[in-house]
Amino acid sequence: MTKIDFMFAIGYQGVSAIVDKNAKKQYGKLTGKQLSEKGLFKSAFCGALFDEDEVKQEEIISTYSKMSGEIISSIDSMKRLLGVFEVPANILKVTYV
Repeated sequence: MTKIDFMFAIGYQGVSAIVDKNAKKQYGKLTGKQLSEKGLFKSAFCGALFDEDEVKQEEIISTYSKMSGEIISSIDSMKRLLGVFEVPANILKVTYV
């Protein structure tokens, strides 16, 4: 699975990722910072998670905390909040909806 597909995945079914093609088309060229400023925290965080960039993950958490008023204390807390823990290794197919 590509980084951009992971960023806009809305679910998984077996070895297939289900990706929102409209969101990918509309927001796929934005940076993580731009995505988080637009409130697309899951997509922004997934991009940083895919890159294994903890600095960017912390920046997204900071932006989220400022915008929501909710204090997120760790990267693991943000992963739980968004329901995203790692890049799935077993994805062989991508379905666009």
